[in-house]
Amino acid sequence: MKKEAPLSKYLLIVYSYHHNNTQKVAEAMAKVLDAEIRTPQQANPEELRNYDLVGFGAGIDSGKHYKVLLDFADKLPQMNNKKAFIFSTAGLSGDKKREKDHSALRQKLSSKGYVIVDEFQCKGFNTNSFLKYFGGINKGRPNEEDLKLAEEFAQNLKRSEN
Repeated sequence: MKKEAPLSKYLLIVYSYHHNNTQKVAEAMAKVLDAEIRTPQQANPEELRNYDLVGFGAGIDSGKHYKVLLDFADKLPQMNNKKAFIFSTAGLSGDKKREKDHSALRQKLSSKGYVIVDEFQCKGFNTNSFLKYFGGINKGRPNEEDLKLAEEFAQNLKRSEN
């Protein structure tokens, strides 16, 4: 029996935990890309072969993506130059911070034959650790502007695919 091609050529694997910050970003990107969104628990690693571009996103915990997403990356089969992108939400952000925060996932994906075409990060509401005693940081983030940037990021991905 022949496998059916996916309806979408884009898939987002997202683990959004505390305040659904990363889920909001994923939804903004998915709207532009007409992409499916799945959690690591809902996704079959073998299925990723059927997509042209796969996005991997989660919040940042102690300087790297949440363990659930990193564990999923460990289960991925070897690919041959499969295009992917990485995204996250974090208490603090910036180019150097994103580079560091994404390094563990980037290394795992690269070792599995993924080519990272781009990366995105924005601030997210954070009440982890001692921050909860002060009401957290970045309340209301990602905000409308952050989500617009996520949409623009997805638009650029789509343009580079066509």
